Parts: sequence; C-alpha cells; structure tokens
Amino acid sequence: MTKKIFVLSMLLVFTVSMTGLFAEGNQEEDGGPDRVIQARLASEEVEGDFMTVWANNFGDYMREATDGGYNLDVYPYGAIGDTRDINELAQLGVVEWVFSDYAWISSFVPQAQVLALNYLWPRERVAEVVEWVVKNGETMPMMEEHFRRNGLVPLSIMYEGWQWVTSTEPVATLEEMNGVKTRVMGSQMLVANYRAYGYSPTPMSYGEVYSGLQTGLIDAQVNPLFAIYSMKFYEPTDYFTQMWAEPFLGIPTANMQHFDSLPEEYQNMMREWWADAVEPAGDWIDEKNAGFRTMIEEEKPSIVWTEFSDEQIAEATAVARGIDTEYVKVGGDGAQDLLDALLRDIENAKDELGID
Repeated sequence: MTKKIFVLSMLLVFTVSMTGLFAEGNQEEDGGPDRVIQARLASEEVEGDFMTVWANNFGDYMREATDGGYNLDVYPYGAIGDTRDINELAQLGVVEWVFSDYAWISSFVPQAQVLALNYLWPRERVAEVVEWVVKNGETMPMMEEHFRRNGLVPLSIMYEGWQWVTSTEPVATLEEMNGVKTRVMGSQMLVANYRAYGYSPTPMSYGEVYSGLQTGLIDAQVNPLFAIYSMKFYEPTDYFTQMWAEPFLGIPTANMQHFDSLPEEYQNMMREWWADAVEPAGDWIDEKNAGFRTMIEEEKPSIVWTEFSDEQIAEATAVARGIDTEYVKVGGDGAQDLLDALLRDIENAKDELGID
C-alpha cells in the first residue's frame, strides 16, 4: 500500500467512525455536557514509553477538567501508522493530535529542525531549561507561527532524556565513527550533523531499526535509553556511547482547525498543562532512564558504556557549529531568526536558573 493510499484509507475510516462518535457525544446524559468533543492522538512511541504515557496523562486531565466534555483517545506507535505517517494524519485532520519529535515533523515544518542542532543545551537540568524556554522565551511563539502555516499548533517542547548511540563496534572517538552506518531519524539536520562527525547516517523507520542492526544493514542507531530498552535495540549492539550532543525533544502538536475550534478556556488549559508538564515529565523520564540502564546492564553485562570527555565534547561542538549555516538554508524562511531566538532563550534560561 502506497503512503497516499494509506492516508486516504485512514481518512475514510476515521471520518466514518468520528461521525458516530460525535452523534453519541451530542446527546446530553445525566446532566453532562451537551456535546462531548471526541479527539484522537497518534503517538510516535509504544505503550508505556514517554510520549504515550504523557499523552494519556493529558487526556485524563482534560476529561476531568472538562467534566467529560473533552475526550482524548491515545494511539501508540504502529496503531494507525508509523512515524512517517502520523504527522501527515494530524496535518490533514484525520487525527486531531500527534505527539512527535523535531525530526519527523520537519517534513511539514522544516524550521522545527532547529531543535535537531547539536550541542545547544546544557548537560545538567535540561528539563528546567526547556520549561523556561517554553514558558518565557521567544521560541514557542515563533515556532507556532511556522507550524500554523502548515495547519498545526505546537503546545510545548518535552525533554525525554539524552540520546545514546548504540553500535556493533566501538564509536568512542570521532575517529572511530568514520564510515559507521548509523540510523538517525528523518531530518536533514541530523543527517548533516552525524555525517560531520564521520558517521554514514541513514534515516530509517522506527520499526525497522532492530532488524537493520540484526542483519547488518546498519551498524549503529541513535535513541534515548527508554526507547533502546523498550524496542530491544541493546540486544544486537555491544557499545553504548554518550556524546552529550542532543537531548531527545518531543512536540505535542494539535491540528490547527481542531485547536482553533475549541473554546478558549480549553485552549488555555491545554497550553498551560503542557507547559507545566515539562519539568515533572523530565524528572520522571530521567528516573525511568536510570532504571532502564540498570536493567540493560543486568540483561547484557558485556555492553561497553562510554561517555565523551570535556575535551571530546569541545571537539565535537566545534564540528556541530559548522552545521548551523546549513540549518538556515534547510529551514528556509525565518530559520535564522528562530535559531537566534532559541540561542538567546537558552542563555537567558541558564542565567535565570543559575546554570554555568
């Protein structure tokens, strides 16, 4: 089935099912709301992983806060399409929400790849910095402007832990990375960054990574620890390398037509909930990731764990800064302004929070 046929098929199925759901929701029952707004969220991650868990938390909050007036069903990875499909489904309004990342959504909003640039964020207290940026900075309003041009509304930026490289051969130095076939998400900037380090980067669907490692199609992959554990990527790899290059960042995003049709009260509740969730969600995932590392170590004690030194980080940072100009070209209209705003926001957040 081609991508176009898949999307059209999903649109037909969802349109039919939504007609029935809204018909039920318009009925007043036991003094409840006159109209139940039924919505769907497609998550990029499997059941139990960050995006799906926090999307369900959001759905629970909205149901309770609206006395059942807003009902959100969450679909984990694979339920209604892969990472390439679900962003398009949200843009078309087939689903009302998508919880994706800066890479896969960049096919629609290339400026979002500013979040894919490496070595921008501090190593410590990342969730606090991200929350400050979301609540107080220039970045979110500017990002929303770009998203809205493509029929979407971003509600927040969510920190999900640092990305790890897991590989079948050592990649503990930039020299060892030369030519290593590495799966990255579908982002031109991620490809550019990892190629600059020496890797041979290959975008690949999430569900194809394990078999790619197992068959030797790729030698390495990049993901946060919770994904590495839940998808079992540690099984066919022997080396874990922390470059401290990029935190994994998710973007809970609404279809613009759906969001703008909601009562202003609902819109404000949604914006506030997602902004306030950044730090507690970050603390939650940091604790989870620590536990996943322990489980991986217990299940495969032969794994070699390596973290870049300060000197290696400085070397890799110099390489990464050479990619910023490529982002400005790839990101297109407004990309430079967005990058400048994000850099200012991060520095202002560090100043306000007392982070060196």
